[in-house]
Amino acid sequence: MPDKSRKRARKVVSGTGATAVGSAPAPADAGTPAEVVTGPRRSPGPRVRPKNGLDRYFSITERRSTVAREVRGGFTTFFAMAYIVVLNPIILSGADVNGNTLPFASVAAVTAFVAGVITIAMGVVGRYPFALATGLGINAIVAVYAATQLTWPEVMGLVVLEGLLIAVLVLTGFRRAVFEAIPAQLKIAIAVGIGFFLTIIGLADAGVIRPGLPLISFGVGGQLAGWPMLTFVVGLLLTSVLVVRKVRGGLLIGIVLTTLFAIVVEAIAGIGPRVGPDGNELDPRGWALQVPSWPDDWFGLPDLSLIGNFSLFGGFDRIGVLAALLIVFSIMIADFFDTVGTVTAVGAEGDLLDEDRNLPRSQPVLLVDSLAAAAGGASSISSNTTYIESAAGVGDGARTGLASVVTGLVFLVAAFFTPLVQVVPSEAAAPVLVIVGAMLISQIRDLSWDDMSLVIPAFLTIALMPFTYSITNGIGAGVVSFVLLRLAVGRGRDVHPLMWVVAAVFVVYFALEPIQQLL
Repeated sequence: MPDKSRKRARKVVSGTGATAVGSAPAPADAGTPAEVVTGPRRSPGPRVRPKNGLDRYFSITERRSTVAREVRGGFTTFFAMAYIVVLNPIILSGADVNGNTLPFASVAAVTAFVAGVITIAMGVVGRYPFALATGLGINAIVAVYAATQLTWPEVMGLVVLEGLLIAVLVLTGFRRAVFEAIPAQLKIAIAVGIGFFLTIIGLADAGVIRPGLPLISFGVGGQLAGWPMLTFVVGLLLTSVLVVRKVRGGLLIGIVLTTLFAIVVEAIAGIGPRVGPDGNELDPRGWALQVPSWPDDWFGLPDLSLIGNFSLFGGFDRIGVLAALLIVFSIMIADFFDTVGTVTAVGAEGDLLDEDRNLPRSQPVLLVDSLAAAAGGASSISSNTTYIESAAGVGDGARTGLASVVTGLVFLVAAFFTPLVQVVPSEAAAPVLVIVGAMLISQIRDLSWDDMSLVIPAFLTIALMPFTYSITNGIGAGVVSFVLLRLAVGRGRDVHPLMWVVAAVFVVYFALEPIQQLL
């Protein structure tokens, strides 16, 4: 592309932060019209000197943040994803794996402990506001194999191998190369799709949408029935007002005030849980996950006995090398591309991406994320991954790794105060996910709409994330259709060579079930 095309007028973009000026367009061979790509929304003013060593290390002033904002954002991220400390043990301890079950208390403690350690590592090494914990999407894949073929230590051994393999891909530069090879149109679509994905997670956590006929139903019998759902509505309206009024810490304040409202409601009405310990529904109008009441005991030493309970190559001995490798492959693809989507979306929301919508200095981030997967497997709580709920903290002002350090420290404290974490009901955190979803989908304005070979891949990426409840499925559909349709319109040379490789890998991933049946 001629150099003069890079000198076009810069484009002004508005976001959740201050309005600033974007960068020059990407070259046409990225597969996206030049006017689509916007750069980091940073002030072009003079560089400000860091105030101290902490500021210099985390680039707090450089990213137009403050220590107070980072601390506040760190707490907001924790409360947005604190549900994992309760939900992960419900999922894992409730699963009967070849006649064995995992202890609830130990799973809860180890979940919080590993999330804390890895998130601090992300903050110190990666220096970005990304938090990590056990990946629920990956848990679904793991549970399928564990329930049918393998013992839990054998499954966790395969998770460790998957994490180590991704770490190798990071160290060789392959993972970063794939990240940068994805065209701008798909990166924008990924951020928008995750916005819708967060929204549907929030609505499902609050019980506003539930499984029904033909696919999902609205509330209870088509109505927003029950006090917990009213709590969600109150929280959504309250937090929305705080955000549009630009109240500092509006998202965190919304969670706290909604939680206090929920505690009062439970104390007066005595509603109780929606689902019992056995997984059977007790009351459709009950609290979705945690019942917001003051616990009898707030403190307890964490049971970390599950750490190290894995068999690295036991799965290979039980089901054979090829079958075990297919399991590792399926988990690895989900882990690999979930992080790509999350980093893209959260980075875009925080104005942290460069002119090509790539995350600067992403190698340490990707390495910590890869090692987190191995750490989760080695701790028997399944693969840990970067959480899209990190966008909640970014929406509340977080821009640096200091926020992740704060989030990680709170997780470590939560390992000792697991009962206290259960005070926050999902109905109080869900409004934040919906509002952050609204923040993310605002990027839809930057998509190209005049070329159907770009529109269809973007649409599939956006649609499949919420509708299949999977970031990986959305990215896979977008990548495969992008490569196919650019080839169909005679623009195959515009496709980065790595995109062909990634598309082929996704074809195998989507066809994994038929392949396994042939083996």
